[in-house]
Amino acid sequence: MDFELNEQQRAIRENLGKVCKAFGDDYWLDCDNRHHFPVEFFDALKQAGWLGATVPPAYGGAGLSITDAAVIMQTIGALGAAAVSSVHINIFGPHPVIVLGTEEQKQRMLPPLVRGDDRACFGVTEADAGLNTTRITTRARRDGKRYIVNGKKIWTSTAQSATKIMLITRTTPIEECKKPTDGMTLFYTDFNREHIEVREIAKMGRHAVDSNQIFIDNLPVPEEDRIGDEGKGFHALLHSINPERILVSASAVGGARATLARAVKYARERVVFDRPIGQNQAIQHPLAELWTEIESANLMMFRAASLYDAGKPCGAEANAAKLLASRAAHKTAIQAVLTHGGMGYAKEYHVERAYRESIIGRIAPVSEQLILCHIAEQVLGLPKSY
Repeated sequence: MDFELNEQQRAIRENLGKVCKAFGDDYWLDCDNRHHFPVEFFDALKQAGWLGATVPPAYGGAGLSITDAAVIMQTIGALGAAAVSSVHINIFGPHPVIVLGTEEQKQRMLPPLVRGDDRACFGVTEADAGLNTTRITTRARRDGKRYIVNGKKIWTSTAQSATKIMLITRTTPIEECKKPTDGMTLFYTDFNREHIEVREIAKMGRHAVDSNQIFIDNLPVPEEDRIGDEGKGFHALLHSINPERILVSASAVGGARATLARAVKYARERVVFDRPIGQNQAIQHPLAELWTEIESANLMMFRAASLYDAGKPCGAEANAAKLLASRAAHKTAIQAVLTHGGMGYAKEYHVERAYRESIIGRIAPVSEQLILCHIAEQVLGLPKSY
């Protein structure tokens, strides 16, 4: 087994790093303070050709592997959660379109994402359904060659500026389905603001990227915007889950490494009682332990990515990577604040922002409890608990 990045991956890290370097701590602090979407960063990645990294070349993308994409997200992750969230969907494209879309859909839907002309959002989560996606109530009713959609979604990021939405709906009531996962249909369609009301959610962190509740009222969706077969939308959505887990993990590792570096730098420079605080084991040991946790998560993440790229099952590894990386990022942020002492509470040292942003990785896109249930059932063979 080779744990080293290959030549292409090293080039990705170096070249993308040059773009990211232009957006320093003060830029991200300003975006956070003003609740300003980092459009300058988005445009810089667009101009440098980083959008659509995993989209096939036939549709304007680079055709990179998930392992390559993980290197991209680690590099961007070092800038913080706002940087990741601002470009996440455009960089990877709605994966169900790549896997299940018709040739006409791929030609129509993917190039505008790669160019950055379209900005997409996901309409999946609902307040009353939560992680139980089969219980969504947003309904798509067929009307000739189109569907009429009514319902509401929550935690829809970038809906303030989105032009497209990947939208999961019910086309058959769950009571009429043999299985709860049947009767759901997936669309990738225009974010038509004449039929969609957007209300921003005030939240703890990641202020530069909006999160929203959306209300859909008689949204007309052409039949040609349906991804896959009617009633098979849940299975179409599954095509994005393992890559998503892997790339979220990569982002968390990148962020954790950057936060750890801040804490280490402060520990070297801060002198108390005539010695740097980093000379004290009470400061050293927690930081050293965090390094082991971050690097362990990194190895699991790349293991999952290599399995995915090889076409092998990787659900357990992808979920484990997400669990380990999000926990490591959160613990690192807490310890970074504690290492800085009182100044860790001040915005100018940037670790308080990492602290606020790191908790989201432990909640979304899947909870730690469901990850552990998955591993218990699928790996250990224990009976289903819910």
